[in-house]
Amino acid sequence: MSHYKVLNDFISNLDTASITSERKQTLSPLVKHIQEKIDKKQSIRLNFICTHNSRRSHLSQIWAQTMAHRFGITNINCYSGGTEATVLFPMVASTLANTGFKVQVLSEGKNPVYAIKFAENEHPVICFSKRMDDDFNPKSDFAAIMTCSQADEGCPFVLGAEKRIPITYNDPKAFDDSPQQAEKYRECSIQIATEMFYVFSKIMLRS
Repeated sequence: MSHYKVLNDFISNLDTASITSERKQTLSPLVKHIQEKIDKKQSIRLNFICTHNSRRSHLSQIWAQTMAHRFGITNINCYSGGTEATVLFPMVASTLANTGFKVQVLSEGKNPVYAIKFAENEHPVICFSKRMDDDFNPKSDFAAIMTCSQADEGCPFVLGAEKRIPITYNDPKAFDDSPQQAEKYRECSIQIATEMFYVFSKIMLRS
């Protein structure tokens, strides 16, 4: 049995009918941006930005890369960054591991580096907390996806971004150290996974 059967089953059970029409309007600029890049046969670079690059931006980066692969979109690289660097919160890694991703810690320390793999023959997503202008991220020709309202309001200008798209999520950090912590992180991950599935399911690949 493939290591990724758990992950593939999870994705198969996502319910895009749960996405409200209002939320679909929020997602539509991202669909449009990706479609335009595909039509022009250009590389797609998405940089998911949040204040601390510790929770929502990483979940969005990983699910976007995973869903792009799921729908056969190959010329895409997903990144994440913050207005400041902190740490990838460990609950994010364990939430993804419980969903079926293969999570490996590449280095320990104050800001650990993770390799998060979603398919047998694909490169893992390398995750650690970083500023959005870190050398690990693209410098130009990328879309900045603002995943938290604080970052969206706090940085009106993202250097090098050709497009800026706010798609904000509630911060599961509010439930840290509470009995609901694991459940709330899973809920946040499911919402992001469902919405990224929806976005990439709308993309028409041209022959």
